[in-house]
Amino acid sequence: MAFCLKPDTVSSQQPPPLPFSDKHFTRQEQKTLEDIMRLRRDVRGNRFTSQALHDTELNRILDAALLAPSVGFSQSWRFVVIRQAETKQAIADIFATENTAAQHQFESERAAKYRQLKLEGITEAPVNIAVYYSPSEGPVLGQTSMKEVGEYSVVCAIQNMWLMARAMNIGMGWVSILDPAKVADVLGAPTDQKLVAYLCLGYVDGFFTQPELEQRGWEQRKCREEQILYEQF
Repeated sequence: MAFCLKPDTVSSQQPPPLPFSDKHFTRQEQKTLEDIMRLRRDVRGNRFTSQALHDTELNRILDAALLAPSVGFSQSWRFVVIRQAETKQAIADIFATENTAAQHQFESERAAKYRQLKLEGITEAPVNIAVYYSPSEGPVLGQTSMKEVGEYSVVCAIQNMWLMARAMNIGMGWVSILDPAKVADVLGAPTDQKLVAYLCLGYVDGFFTQPELEQRGWEQRKCREEQILYEQF
């Protein structure tokens, strides 16, 4: 016999309200954040100094990563902190092989300019961090239609690290010219973990006023109108 539940017996009741934060940021705090974003730089190996990066400083940067948004609150990131010279050298060897192959994609003057660029600081930086995407075993809220948003969440964590590092006057560089499979072999990463970024962190002798590739004429900054569209393409 079919029956209907009375309204007051329905189990899918609204959850209780959650508390709001009463923190409101001042214009000066907003300006400081803007400055940090504007002055963030991708740091190369010829900028790192010999000043040590201590665990207290490193943990502040890692804690910033853990505050990042993630799809379905999945927190699908894993961070492998590397300090040993032998490990860094093994990764640097992988970079050297991949970098040589990458040079052949550019021709004439651009190829010559590519060879002049210092594109990593693996052995120079006191700390390296390999950042992995660790997929969830079951379905994730918000990730059922766009599987890649899990990896996007990891990128959000990396941006948090970059901004915190810059706020602490610590340099960070992202090395992408690497073979993920070879890096996994060096680090013993399980096959289901996907390398998203390999980062170099440490104190530097200074931060450029503009992105280095912009200053060296590799690329020019695109105009705002070219990048921001309204309603449709």
